[in-house]
Amino acid sequence: MIRIGIIREGKVPPDARVPLTPEQCAEAMVEWPVRIAVQPSPVRCFKDTEYTAHGVPLLEDLSGCDVLLGVKEVPVDQLIAGKTYLFFSHTMKKQPHNRGLLRAILEKNIRLIDYEALTNDAGGRLIAFGFYAGIVGAHNGLWTWGRRTGQFSLPRLCDSHDYAEVLSIYEKITFPPLRIVLTGGGRVAAGAVKNLRDMGIRQVEPAEFLSGGFDEAVFTQIHAADYVKHRDGRPFDKQHFYRHGGEYVSTFSDYYRRADILINGIFYDKKSPVFFGIGEMRQPDFRIRVIADITCDIMPGASLPCTLRASKIADPVYGFDPVTGETGPPYGAEVIDVMAIDNLPSELPRDASAFFGRQLLERVLTELLKGGGSEVIRRATIAENGKLTPNFEYLDDYLSAQV
Repeated sequence: MIRIGIIREGKVPPDARVPLTPEQCAEAMVEWPVRIAVQPSPVRCFKDTEYTAHGVPLLEDLSGCDVLLGVKEVPVDQLIAGKTYLFFSHTMKKQPHNRGLLRAILEKNIRLIDYEALTNDAGGRLIAFGFYAGIVGAHNGLWTWGRRTGQFSLPRLCDSHDYAEVLSIYEKITFPPLRIVLTGGGRVAAGAVKNLRDMGIRQVEPAEFLSGGFDEAVFTQIHAADYVKHRDGRPFDKQHFYRHGGEYVSTFSDYYRRADILINGIFYDKKSPVFFGIGEMRQPDFRIRVIADITCDIMPGASLPCTLRASKIADPVYGFDPVTGETGPPYGAEVIDVMAIDNLPSELPRDASAFFGRQLLERVLTELLKGGGSEVIRRATIAENGKLTPNFEYLDDYLSAQV
């Protein structure tokens, strides 16, 4: 029997998402040899009473639990020594702001299993919020266009009870003949595709998007083969591109001359070409006026020169002036509006939590129940017994840095 505690999110600003919904906790306690308790919280998207109604006890002191589940980074002063934690630690890429967190985890002899490192044998991630980042990011891109032009009005998802509430609103809106280009083919892009289809926006092939005239809103989804070419003219090869991205150049200009809105959902490798430069954004044929940058890679390590900073749910859009290269108020005639919220799934916390929790139950809990016999858990364990595990020893210099 494993005793699991769901911790209260302590990061500021608070995150309303949860790793397991009340229904999923009840299901787990019936289907598996686990007992779950929940630390009371005033900020969760699911109320404490929703957990107790499903037979999940509230417990302020979780020190009797074996495994503690959260979502975002745990404040150092809230860590319980000697426990196993699962959360997004944001330390794998040597993020400076979380160096102290990882140091404290080692000092407190905590076993840290990072959701981001949970993978199958082929290296594919087992659990993520990316699908809902795509849903919210695409919606916010259209919301931004509506605010910019006044052509239609959409609600904020963060002000809605859940996604089902906004579906009925989509049915009542007639969108103008917008042209939307979506980049990417992973979970994020899949969520964006769902949202655009739910809005009733027709999907077209890239060639049709570039050549056709439309009297309705349309979008196209493009992959690397659609917007890069080898600098020497050799045929595109995806695996070669992944290994040698620096040998390729962007052909995205074909799309920025035709699109009104760019929704960016593609993983960016710094060896690959950027979509376009700031000089191109100054040209008269740069048509894009709204950029929903779901990936939110920040310059200089970004595929878009206008993503200079993340935006926030409370202040979702800023204007980027291609002439000055600076950010300022949105919706002006001379600026391009950038939506670059870095925690998009938090706008739909109930839906995103249910989606995440289902993956946690079906793909991760069974691995935890194997004890030390799970390769999945072993690969995802960053720290154990006061040390970095072999897969993460590359973080040694990150920990020892004096910055």
